[in-house]
Amino acid sequence: MDYKSLIKEIKAKNFKPVYLLHGEEGYYIDLISKEIENQVLEEHERDFNQTIVYGKDADIPAIVSEAKAYPMMADRKFVLIREAQEIKPKDFEFIEQYLNNINPTTIFVVAYKYKKFDSRTKLFKELSKKGEVFLSDKIKEWNLPNWIDDYLKTVNYLITPKASKLLADFLGNDLSRIVNELDKLSILIQKGTTINEIHIEENIGISKDFNVYELVNAVQTRDVPKAFLIVNYFEHNPKSGPLVVVVSSLFGLFIKLMRVHFRGNKTDGELAGELKIPPFLLKEFNLACKLYNPTKIANNVSILAEYDLKSKGVGRSTIPEGELMREMIFRLMN
Repeated sequence: MDYKSLIKEIKAKNFKPVYLLHGEEGYYIDLISKEIENQVLEEHERDFNQTIVYGKDADIPAIVSEAKAYPMMADRKFVLIREAQEIKPKDFEFIEQYLNNINPTTIFVVAYKYKKFDSRTKLFKELSKKGEVFLSDKIKEWNLPNWIDDYLKTVNYLITPKASKLLADFLGNDLSRIVNELDKLSILIQKGTTINEIHIEENIGISKDFNVYELVNAVQTRDVPKAFLIVNYFEHNPKSGPLVVVVSSLFGLFIKLMRVHFRGNKTDGELAGELKIPPFLLKEFNLACKLYNPTKIANNVSILAEYDLKSKGVGRSTIPEGELMREMIFRLMN
């Protein structure tokens, strides 16, 4: 079940007796946990019927005892273990035992964040049979602009493609961080507005001229002065363009250009779908292919692999990151 369907069920108060929310993306786990918390009990019922603990400090046998107890002056009890990945492995046995005799009046939520729960375990299989298991995967980086666009539509905003790409490149695929920044924008900008890169620069502090998106564009068009101007900015503002992020973004560019070179009989629509880009961007990619032939692209991919290792400290010695980036950009464009 996807998160939208699960949220819909919860709002309709169609609860499962136990939930396992797990995976690398913490945003959906927090979102679903909070929705269950909001829907299970009324405000006045929570003092005696709600227990929320963190896995690292939780007394799991005591928590399970709470789950077994019946509610006081309410129809249900609510038990939530946050950060359940911090629970001691042996303590999961108590949760497994609880599944053998589930209290139908308790809604028990295990929020296991930042990694997957081991699906080979008996506990996972029992949770899948007797409750709801939701896997929260990371959004792929190429899909972040679409995700940002969809999220903003739900709160009555639109966003330009360049602005959404700017946010995605700068913030990465941490959805909680993205939502936090978008919620700040919603306080400052009138609903119904189409958010553009100037809004981003003025309210979030991401430069519309000096960012990873603009550097990739400069390399794509072989605009040497602009590329080195941005690299110089990054050297003095390291958080604006970390080398590891620049390498990843440029790698994506050259892989796309190679696919354009060898498109075969694909239509523009088919090729745009394969590249996961809007069709109108194909014109720019076709122009870039005239600047970078397949041999140069292959060579550039090799260069990027070399600097990917250096960005992670392999064979880098003491060369500053800004100098490494300048050297890399020079080699890519010459």
